[in-house]
Amino acid sequence: MNQMVLVIGAAMVSSAAIAFSLSAASWAGMDDETTQRYTKHKPANSIQLGPRPFFLINDMDHGALKKKLESCETGPFKRTDFSIGHRGAPLQFPEHTLESYQAAAKMGAGSLECDVTFTQDKELVCRHSQCDLHTTTNILETELAGRCSVPFQPAVYDENGILVSAATAQCCTSDITLAEFKSLKGKMDAFDSRATTVSDYMKGTADWRTDLYASRGTLLAHKESIALFKKLGVKMTPELKSPDVSMPFNGFSQQDYAQKMIDEYKQANIPASKVWPQSFDIKDVLYWIQNEPDYGKQAVFLDGRYEDPAFDHRNPATWRPSMEQLISQGVQIIAPPIWMLLEIEEGKIVPSLYANKAKKAGLDIIAWTFERSGPLAGGGGFYYQTLNGDNPHPVNPEPGVINNDGDMYHALHVLAKEVGILGIFSDWPATVTYYANCMNLK
Repeated sequence: MNQMVLVIGAAMVSSAAIAFSLSAASWAGMDDETTQRYTKHKPANSIQLGPRPFFLINDMDHGALKKKLESCETGPFKRTDFSIGHRGAPLQFPEHTLESYQAAAKMGAGSLECDVTFTQDKELVCRHSQCDLHTTTNILETELAGRCSVPFQPAVYDENGILVSAATAQCCTSDITLAEFKSLKGKMDAFDSRATTVSDYMKGTADWRTDLYASRGTLLAHKESIALFKKLGVKMTPELKSPDVSMPFNGFSQQDYAQKMIDEYKQANIPASKVWPQSFDIKDVLYWIQNEPDYGKQAVFLDGRYEDPAFDHRNPATWRPSMEQLISQGVQIIAPPIWMLLEIEEGKIVPSLYANKAKKAGLDIIAWTFERSGPLAGGGGFYYQTLNGDNPHPVNPEPGVINNDGDMYHALHVLAKEVGILGIFSDWPATVTYYANCMNLK
């Protein structure tokens, strides 16, 4: 998913979260005794949500929804497919790491996401972007720093201490082999553009996040994520990331890449019914539909067309392809950001025209991303733009309705009950798991 500022004060860290982490060794490297000790009690029977859902409920405006959510405070809580771990639980754990995925499963996520890209030796790994190693791992402080596409360049200041040029670096999975990738450690996704040293550049974690759980960040190959998710008993939502290198890459074509991702599930004997392959590139989705129909029927078209100036989510004439055309091509699931699915009418949150048109055409919907905004007292930024006044309806503009963290549950309630989404990605699955259990969602 797109890189956006993450949400929520790190002060709400659950003491129970200490139990989330296993050994820093990769899952594949665990001995049988360790594996059995972890898996003999199924995670679905030991869900831990911590204090965050209760903090949000206490922050809600008084009303029927708050009363309903308060009535569920004693549980019981179980895993739910409605709750999807976005890169694991990256609000407080380094994204796409063993520890982040374990945390998400412990918080009841029924499905986990590995964003898939590839290394120099064409092996698939879990990273949000092919070229984010400089912000999500410790590569710059290792011997592999010299292999980066753009080595670290410190910030430059003039004689008056005014910043002249920001610090830069770019390190890609395609710069290194799988074995070299596995030698790195994940960290919270952050950097300090004003830094003059590598150690300072690697800092910059937002103050509503935390480095408390960043002491271990075990990176995973895509195959290892499949094995881990199978052990955890969760479903799988891999996203084929757009390469930052030119394709074909040393003979590795885009279709080879799309096929290799599916092949690794087939090799692991994962039923297609447990896999939701995703891509922002409609060509990838159509490739799976045509060449891997068992997997393709659950393929998810991630709708990032809002980046195209010609696209207006409020104007169906600009939707190319249209909702009906997507259906005719075999696409069954569309996944836009939260804001494209919601609108304000007479001071209330309601489904958007986009949401209604998608449902009318027969598309199922998945939304992204919950718990990934700045504190909602400031409106919540990108993900709430149609609800906070940043992107008002041009014909009937209304004041924003997002002004406290508890408001995210009001938005979620409309997404679940009126839009009818299948599920939602979250950077902290516990908040969604709580809601889904309270509302008896699967």
